[in-house]
Amino acid sequence: MQADINWLDDPEVFRTGQLLPHSDHRFYKNYDEVKNEKSSFVQTLNGSWQFHFSKNPMTRPEKFFAENFDSSSFGIIKVPGHIELAGYDKIHYINTLYPWEGHFYRRPAYSMGPDKKEEGMFSKAEDNPVGSYIKKFALKPEFFGKKVRIRFDGVEEAMFVWLNGNFLGYAEDSFTPSEFDLTPYIKKGENKLAVEVFKRSTAAFLEDQDFFRFFGIFRDVKLIAQPEVHVEDLLIEPKVTDNFQDGDLNIHCKISVGDAAAGVRFIVKDRDDKILYEKEQQAGNNIKIDGVVFKQVHLWDNAAPYLYRLFIELFRADGTLLEIVPYEFGFRRIEIKDKLILLNGKRLIINGVNRHEWSAETGRAITYQDMKRDVDIIKNNNINAVRTCHYPDQDIWYRLCDEHGIYVMAENNLESHGSWQKAGEVEPSYNVPGSLPEWRAVVLDRAKNNYELLKNHPSIIFWSLGNESYAGDNIEAMNKYYKQTDSSRLVHYEGVVRNRKYDGVISDVESRMYASPDEIADYLSNDPQKPFILCEYMHNMGNSLGGMSSYIQLIDRFPMYHGGFIWDFIDQALLVEDELTGQKVLRYGGDFDDRPSDYEFSGDGLLFANRTEKPAMQEVRYYYGKYK
Repeated sequence: MQADINWLDDPEVFRTGQLLPHSDHRFYKNYDEVKNEKSSFVQTLNGSWQFHFSKNPMTRPEKFFAENFDSSSFGIIKVPGHIELAGYDKIHYINTLYPWEGHFYRRPAYSMGPDKKEEGMFSKAEDNPVGSYIKKFALKPEFFGKKVRIRFDGVEEAMFVWLNGNFLGYAEDSFTPSEFDLTPYIKKGENKLAVEVFKRSTAAFLEDQDFFRFFGIFRDVKLIAQPEVHVEDLLIEPKVTDNFQDGDLNIHCKISVGDAAAGVRFIVKDRDDKILYEKEQQAGNNIKIDGVVFKQVHLWDNAAPYLYRLFIELFRADGTLLEIVPYEFGFRRIEIKDKLILLNGKRLIINGVNRHEWSAETGRAITYQDMKRDVDIIKNNNINAVRTCHYPDQDIWYRLCDEHGIYVMAENNLESHGSWQKAGEVEPSYNVPGSLPEWRAVVLDRAKNNYELLKNHPSIIFWSLGNESYAGDNIEAMNKYYKQTDSSRLVHYEGVVRNRKYDGVISDVESRMYASPDEIADYLSNDPQKPFILCEYMHNMGNSLGGMSSYIQLIDRFPMYHGGFIWDFIDQALLVEDELTGQKVLRYGGDFDDRPSDYEFSGDGLLFANRTEKPAMQEVRYYYGKYK
């Protein structure tokens, strides 16, 4: 298999050589590693990498991945991080438009006709910069003899990967992990990893989010060694019985078994470390444990986020531990009954925010400490829900939401705003994904990536199909995928309001943006078919958030009104040194001579970009506190 730059132009090529998506479970060698959350099966590749920036594909060093390539002229870049914030390329913020509007004419492949492939649109584009990364590393001695994979937690926007001159694969979905098998090509001594990252591909039409348009390896990179018997995938299905007192637990495991005599042990403990269930059996490729009954379970919710602990032990015939997989799970039920959204049998009220991943210093390359700070702010201000606008977050975020009882609307990596809205008007003549058959597989793949990674988190009560991408057969297919795959959650999508043809087949809820209280009251007063959620409202820009009481009053007036998510949590602004004063200042969209730009529209959070609360947060804390 050889890399082909023309894949950048083809929406039907979006993953090549990647390992299948799977659950985000961690695995350890022993219980000391579990306790310290530090696995000896993981080797980080974060840090300094060699780097070369090219303005376009035509000027990139094409053979930089070869083992004998002279990279002495390359510079150094920090991974994870954005290429723009390392001093290369232009920092650019834009909201609804595509970033090339006014500079280059582009239409999505096949959107103007089945023969309009738009070949060369990105592979030969003058405005498609390229980052060429090289990392030389020696494998940890204890990894020898094991299968070894590499995991990229996030790379914008399209990447090709080689090891020791051998092509591994290609990936596009920027916000979910990409894994490749290194085993056939890895060696003792020095190894050369080469990653070629393009800022734009056909994925750019699907990733038109309201944010700064960065590219590069912006999340963690790690090597993962696989023990001879290993949990490849894990599905935990805790179900609450109709009396809301007891629970049934199903556990499904996919295991790669290199030792036929190996065994597996399942242990479930409560928060006090009491063993509630234990079972041991021979390891096999597919193991299912169904219908384990737990009496008088503690239900998981925002007020009491009770988590049970599952441990899966894999061991040799002599009892030697090979792997331990710990995972915390919760019993909760989310459903629609009599047109009401119920959590554990009670009406759900969402006191929510939309949250971008953001740091004033590092952009979307945020740290665990940033996330912990966000959780503290959310809890201290009576916020109980987060919509991950408009892409999957780092998986550690969902663990934090599990632990702290934060309800999550887990959004797919999809926004194609610029393909259907022009000058504020709905004009979907070249909308993607729309109903174009060539764009179906890619959005279904993104839906599957999102589900497979995050399927075990009790905090996720909604899957969201994406944001502002109009509606068509392909988004209907995404909705169908989630309904067939996961009965334990609801499906959300707002864009159906733009195309009511799909009302009955897309979204379990009526979701709108910025509807006025009168518009909401009108909907809820006329025999509505679906409960109502505001996926975005208030828009905290400038001296905003006035009139919040008008929305809160709807909660008592209309049982089918379930609250909403404020836009948004934190400003997108960057801390830079002012050229005149030498002082550190926050700069917003348009402050970097970026055009087209939506300027200070990047600053509509309840927090400044340095995580200082704005005065409007007092309003949020007060009104959300009424329905804790």
